[in-house]
Amino acid sequence: MQQLPYLSLITFLPVIGLILILFLPKKNDKQVKYIAIFFTGLQVVLAGILWNAYNYAAGGINDPKSFQFVEKFTWIQFWGGDWLGTVKIDYFLGIDGLSMPMVMLTALISFIAAISSWSINKSVKGYFALFLLLDTGMMGVFVALDFFLFYVFWELMLLPMYFLIGIWGGPRKEYAAIKFFIYTLLGSVFILLAIIGLYLSAKVPLGDGTQVFTFNMLELMNPKNYLQDGILSAVNPSNLRFLAFIALFVGFAIKIPMFPFHTWLPDAHVEAPTPISVILAGVLLKMGTYGILRINYPIFPDVTVSLVWWIALFGMINIIYGALCAMAQKDFKKLIAYSSVSHMGFVMLGMASLTTVGVAGAVLQMFNHGTITAMLFLIVGVLYDRTHTRGLDDFGGMANQMPVYTGFVTVAFFAAIGLPGLSGFISEAFVFLGGFSNGVTRVLTVISTLGILLGAGYMLWTLQRVFLGNLNEKWNALTDLDTREYVMFIPLTIIIILLGVYPSLMLDIMNSSVNSLVKFLTVAKTSYTSIGF
Repeated sequence: MQQLPYLSLITFLPVIGLILILFLPKKNDKQVKYIAIFFTGLQVVLAGILWNAYNYAAGGINDPKSFQFVEKFTWIQFWGGDWLGTVKIDYFLGIDGLSMPMVMLTALISFIAAISSWSINKSVKGYFALFLLLDTGMMGVFVALDFFLFYVFWELMLLPMYFLIGIWGGPRKEYAAIKFFIYTLLGSVFILLAIIGLYLSAKVPLGDGTQVFTFNMLELMNPKNYLQDGILSAVNPSNLRFLAFIALFVGFAIKIPMFPFHTWLPDAHVEAPTPISVILAGVLLKMGTYGILRINYPIFPDVTVSLVWWIALFGMINIIYGALCAMAQKDFKKLIAYSSVSHMGFVMLGMASLTTVGVAGAVLQMFNHGTITAMLFLIVGVLYDRTHTRGLDDFGGMANQMPVYTGFVTVAFFAAIGLPGLSGFISEAFVFLGGFSNGVTRVLTVISTLGILLGAGYMLWTLQRVFLGNLNEKWNALTDLDTREYVMFIPLTIIIILLGVYPSLMLDIMNSSVNSLVKFLTVAKTSYTSIGF
């Protein structure tokens, strides 16, 4: 029995929804919203099917045989002249323990964001068409194994996000959208240059005995495929492999966002509508760290090992600087935006440890931060929809007026702090355990623990200012959560508590792949060194 193309289905289902929306006549706003919720809900179902059929023992990373649900065929092939030879681009999809958690996260957050978008009343068809296109771009990034295809999906996200912020955002939406666009496009240029360099540096054999340049990520991870006279070859005296690593790293670091490339994020978050902030923090930021783990680490293991101290340093700066900036904010949404900068620093610190525990903690933190920060932005959105203000000093005593809402807030806040029993704790604990066990990153890891204290400081202070004390009289008429808001909060709360109590649900998925990545970095470093890289 032939396997269904699950990865193509989960990736392109939103496009089917987009087409249906475009063919709907005007003034069918409710039908448009139902279509978006239906197709993002189908993605969640498909993610569940993938999870149920997933083989936990398969390692993935650089082994084509251990990737799952693989779909591969020649997409583009033509003669590019004597210099380029045969240009061959594959439609190549597959998942392993790095991408499976991100596929699940993307499906869940897109569904929650679609429900959150119910309050959108301006140009509804255009909004949801762009929303579904963005969904396809995000999902495609996590399942693509051909570098050209990866780049197509990476760029596909840029246009809908630009318009979703620039049209449906706040008072400074145009500025925030342009800033986001320019930063991301700059990173994309760096990535494109590295892709071209890699493409012209490695050749793989075809069945007829000839060799072709390749965009296949897995083939680019094999040092034996690199040409001696290639742009990124071992005999090149200019050390262009190092420059290619930096180009890719900067392109991905902008998306994380890593200091000092982080300044687009607070503006984008503050001006974006709540559902887009949820997607931006819940999924888009993870693409940066995913790209580094999927591409930088296994393609450039030699450079990776030599730069882990610097990666950990920038992770530490993100943690402390982001937390200090969050503590200084008076805008609720901007505070959560800077907290994302801080929490993504934990991911970088875990990645830099090059230990199984640390990298597993980093990947788990990517998933956990996606659910926690999505809930935090929904929390801000609920309050803003009712009061039309985000000033932390404008509230007080909200727990008296909205007790159920305050209960969900407490879960999200304490998960962000890293309270034991909630999902944020175990991923941060693994990051610190891995970072401390590596002598290169140990001192930076110790300094980074200050981020826990600062995180507790700004979260508890926010809880005190907004929810404790006496209620401001002008908020006497506020109502507690409605049914739609319960539907948004309950799944995220369950996941946060479940992964806090039983993190093996997610750790088991990623364990084999993380082990394979760490082992590959060690072995490949020796292989590259032996041939002069």
